[in-house]
Amino acid sequence: MKVVILCGGLGSRLSEETKIKPKPMVKIGKYPILVHIMKIYSRFGFNDFVLALGYKKEVIIDYFKNNQFNNWKITLVDTGKNTLTGNRLLNLKNFLTDEENFFLTYGDGLSNINLKKLLAFHKQKNKVATLTAVRPPARFGELKINKNNTVRKFQEKNQINEGWINGGFFVFNKKIFTYLSKKKSMLEREPINKLTKNNQLSAFKHFGFWQCMDTLRDKELLNKIWKLKKNKW
Repeated sequence: MKVVILCGGLGSRLSEETKIKPKPMVKIGKYPILVHIMKIYSRFGFNDFVLALGYKKEVIIDYFKNNQFNNWKITLVDTGKNTLTGNRLLNLKNFLTDEENFFLTYGDGLSNINLKKLLAFHKQKNKVATLTAVRPPARFGELKINKNNTVRKFQEKNQINEGWINGGFFVFNKKIFTYLSKKKSMLEREPINKLTKNNQLSAFKHFGFWQCMDTLRDKELLNKIWKLKKNKW
C-alpha cells in the first residue's frame, strides 16, 4: 500500500531553516523530519513511498540519491513549486490507481499513531476518506465529529480553545480523485468540505503523541524530545 507524503510547500513559518531547504528536510536529531515520518510507516510494514516534491525539490532528490534505506521503494514526483495541496494530490493520480486505498500525510508531523488500526478503521467505515483527529494547541482547524466518528464540520485554522483538529495521517480511497479539480485547490478546503457534505469523511481519534513542526519553537521541542531519548514517535 502506497504512502503519499506532501513535501512541496514553502514552509514560510520556519523561514530560518527553509531559506535553504524544504521543510521536510529540516533535521530532528540526525535525520530530516521526512525520514522520521517514513520510519513511522515503515515500522508497520508500509514501505512504498510517493513523495510529492515542489519547493527546493533538488535537496530531497540529492538526499535519497546519497542515502539508502533498506526495503524502501521511493518514487519522487515533481508536483510543482507553487502548487496547492489538492492539485499536488491530483498530479499523483497516475501513481495511485493500482490499489483501492492509500495513505497520505504532511511532511512536517510526527505521531505514535497505530497505522494498522487507522487502516482497519478506514475500511470498517467504508468512506472515501479518513483523517486522524488529534487534540493539540488551539491554533489549528476544528473538527465536529458525531457519535459514529463521521466528520460533520471541518473549519480550517480558526482560533479555538479546545476540540479536535486535523492531524493529517489520512487514508484515502482512490475515489478521492473525483473530488479534485484542476483549478487551484487546497485539499483542506473544497475537497474536504465536499467530502464532509457528502458524509464521506471519517475521523480516527488519536489520543497519543502528535506534534507538527510549524515553527522554530516546534522544531526545538522535537529536538529536545529526541535528545532526551524520549522518542514519542
